[in-house]
Amino acid sequence: MTVTGPTWEYEGYQAERERLRESLCTLGNGYVATRGALPECTADEIHYPGTYAAGCYNRLTSEIAGRRVENEDMVNLPNWLPLRFRPSADGAGWLTPDTAAVTEHHLTLHLDAGVLERRTRYSLGSHGSLLVTQSRLVHLGDPHLAALRTEFTAEGAALDLDVEAALDGDVTNAGVARYRDLDGRHLTGVHTGVADAATVWLNCRTRTSDIRIALAGRLTGPPPVAATAEPRRAVQTLRLALSPGRTVTVDKTVALHTSHDPAIGDPLRAALDRLAGAPGFPDLRESHRAAWARLWRRTVLDVPGEAGRILRLHLFHVLQTLSPHTADLDVGVPARGLHGEAYRGHVFWDELFVLPYLDLHLPEVSRGLLRYRHRRLDAARRAAARLGRRGACYPWQSGSDGHEETQELHLNPRSGRWLPDNSRLQHHVGSAVAYNVWRYCEATGDSDFRAGEGAELFLEIARFWADSAVYDDHLGRHRIRGVVGPDEYHDAYPGAGRPGLDDNTYTNATAAWVLARALDLLRTLPEPRRRELTERMGLEPGESERWAEVAHTLHVPRHDGVISQFAGYGDLAELDWDAYRARYGDIRRLDRILEAEGDTVNRYRASKQADVLMLAYLFAPRELHALFRQLGHDIDEDTWSATVDYYLGRTSHGSTLSGLVHGWILTRARRADAWAYVQETLRGDIADIQGGTTGEGIHLGAMAGTLDLVQRGLTGLETRDGALRLDPVPLPEFSSYGFSIRYLGHWGIGVRLARRQLEIAVPDSEGAPVDVRLADQVVTVRPGRTVRLVLPE
Repeated sequence: MTVTGPTWEYEGYQAERERLRESLCTLGNGYVATRGALPECTADEIHYPGTYAAGCYNRLTSEIAGRRVENEDMVNLPNWLPLRFRPSADGAGWLTPDTAAVTEHHLTLHLDAGVLERRTRYSLGSHGSLLVTQSRLVHLGDPHLAALRTEFTAEGAALDLDVEAALDGDVTNAGVARYRDLDGRHLTGVHTGVADAATVWLNCRTRTSDIRIALAGRLTGPPPVAATAEPRRAVQTLRLALSPGRTVTVDKTVALHTSHDPAIGDPLRAALDRLAGAPGFPDLRESHRAAWARLWRRTVLDVPGEAGRILRLHLFHVLQTLSPHTADLDVGVPARGLHGEAYRGHVFWDELFVLPYLDLHLPEVSRGLLRYRHRRLDAARRAAARLGRRGACYPWQSGSDGHEETQELHLNPRSGRWLPDNSRLQHHVGSAVAYNVWRYCEATGDSDFRAGEGAELFLEIARFWADSAVYDDHLGRHRIRGVVGPDEYHDAYPGAGRPGLDDNTYTNATAAWVLARALDLLRTLPEPRRRELTERMGLEPGESERWAEVAHTLHVPRHDGVISQFAGYGDLAELDWDAYRARYGDIRRLDRILEAEGDTVNRYRASKQADVLMLAYLFAPRELHALFRQLGHDIDEDTWSATVDYYLGRTSHGSTLSGLVHGWILTRARRADAWAYVQETLRGDIADIQGGTTGEGIHLGAMAGTLDLVQRGLTGLETRDGALRLDPVPLPEFSSYGFSIRYLGHWGIGVRLARRQLEIAVPDSEGAPVDVRLADQVVTVRPGRTVRLVLPE
C-alpha cells in the first residue's frame, strides 16, 4: 500500500527506543487511542501496547510507605492489537524482534492519512525469510472502530505459518516504572466468547468505577479460521501456506464500546452490531483518510522546513487527543494525551496551553472541555468550603468526578524515597479555567456560553480569590498565603513546619485579573441574567465592592530591583549552578538531585519552570503593564527586562512547558535568544529531552503551545473588542508561514506572513466583514476579499 503526504519515520529496530516510538506512533481519534506497539509483542520492559479511552478512570487503594494511598488512573483497556506468528514447524517460537533475527525494520507514520505502517523482515536461516508489512488505523470517522492489515510474504522458500490473533483482557496499568508499587489491576469480570469463527468478543468492567467495556474482533484471511474463548483472551488462529514471493493478507477489525457511550444499552451488543456493519479494510481506510482530510482543512498550518515538519506531528497528536468527537464527551485535557500512563491520565492546567489554539479552529471542542470544568463546579465549591472559603477551588489534578486527584506521596526515583506531594496547593489552576473561559468567549463571540456556564465558572472562581485574600495592616495590601506557584520546586519555606508560600506573584496577579474581569462580566450581563446569578450564588451586598478592592490591592513582592517569585524569595540562598551542571550534566530535575543529596530545593533561588515570567505568556505587553498598574505598581521596561534576566539564569527547565514560555516571551523581549528555547520545545518529545518521559506519554501542553506560538505568539494575534489585532515579531527561523483560523462565524480566515507583508484572506460567505488592526492601521476585510498590509519596521 502506498500512502502519500508528510510522514514520520524510524529505521532499524532499537529496543531502547521502543517506548519513545510507541508514544510518537500512537493512533487515536479523540475517543480512544492505541500506542504504536508491535502487535506480536507483549507488555514488558521494552514494549507497552496500551489502549486508552478518554475519560475512562478507575480508583484503587495501595499500601505505600506504611500508608494507604488512593489513586485514580486512566485505565489501560483490553489490548486489541495482538497478532503473532511463527513457522508451523515443531518447536518454532513466536517471532518478535527481540527473539529472532531482524534484517529490516521500518516504521512510517503517515500524518495526513492517520495510518501507521511497519515493514519487518525476519531471517529464518536456511528457510529463507519472512517479510511482514502492516497498516494500522484507529478510525477518525467512526471512533469505535480500529483495524490492522497484515501482509505476509515468504522469501526464498515455501513456508507454513501459524497466525494467532487475540483480544487480551489480561492487562494492567504498568506503563510507568515509578508507579509499579501501586495496584494497577483495574479490570475485572473478564469474559470472552465466540460469535462465529470469524468473530470473537471480550467483555469486562473496571473494579470500582464499574465502567463496562466490550470489544468485538473480526479476523479475515484464508480459511479455515478457528476461534476459542480462553479465560481472559478471545483467540483466533489460522495456518497460512506461503508460496515464495506470494503475499497473503490477514485483516483484523475491532469495535470498542463502553457504558459511558451515549445511545447504547449494552456495550457488548453495541460492539458486535458495530463490527457487523463495518466494511472491509480498504473501505475503512478510505473513509478514515477522508475524515482526516476534512479535519486537516479546518486546521491548515503551513510552516516550511524542519520546524514545520515537527509542528505537523504536534498538530497530529493534539487532534488525536482532542478531536471533534471530544466535544460530546465529558472529558478534560489529559496532560500526556491518550498516549500513556504518566500523571495517571489526569487533567492539570494544560488546557491553558491547549485551548487558545483550539478556540480558533475547533471551538466546539473548546466549549466541550470548558463544560467538563462546569460539570465539576459543585465539587470545586465543596473544595473551597473545606478550606473555609466561598466560591470554587479547582483541583490541581482532576479525573472523573472533580475531586482532587493529586497523590499524597510521590516517588523520587533517584533516592528511592516516597515524599509528601504538596502540589495540590496550586490553586492558580482556577485562574487558568477562568482565563480560558474569557479567551474562548473573545475568540468565538459565544454570548450564550459567556452569560451561562462561563459566567458561573468565572464568578465562582473570582469569589474564591476574594475570600482567599487577607488584609495585612503593615503592608496596607491584601495577601494570599499558603499556596504553590507554577514553579513547583518551592512548596514551603526552609525549615517551615507546614507547606505553602505567601504572595506568589503569578497567583496574586492572575487572581487580580480574574477579579477585575469578573466585575466587567457582572456589569455587562443582561440584567435578568445578572439578577438570576446573584440570587443563585447568594452574592451578598458589598461583595462586588470587596472584589474591586482586592483586585487593586493584592501584594506583588519585589527584591533587588526585580519582581519576586513569592514573598521571601530574595532571602533564599544562591545555587552554584555551574558546580551542579559539572557534577550531574542534566539538572532539569534539580529537586530530585538535591533531595537525593539530603538537601531541598526550597532553600535556593532555583525554579523548575517559568513562574513570574508566565504572566508575559498569558498577557500581551499592554495587558501586562495595565495589570501591574491596576495593582498599584508601575513596572517599567527596565524592571521587567531585569526580571526576565534574573529568572532566565535561575531556571532548570524541568518541565517541557518552560522552554515554550521562555521562547514565547523572548520573541519580544530578546529575539536573539528566543530560538534556542523554541527549538528545545519543538524537539522536546521527538528527542525525549526530559530523559525517558515521552515513552510514558507525549506532553500535550507543550505540543499545542508550539502551534499557538506560530498562531498567536509570533503574530501578536488577539481577538479582542470584535477585531483581529496583530502585532507580528519577525523571527528569522520563521520568516514565512501561514495558517487559517475560525473566527466569529468565518470558517478558514487565512493569515500569511512573508517578506514583511501580512496577508489576510476572508473566505466568501454571507458573514459580516472582519476588522483587522495592525499598529495604527485599521482595515475592514469583506468576505471573499484578501488584503495585504506592510508590516511596520
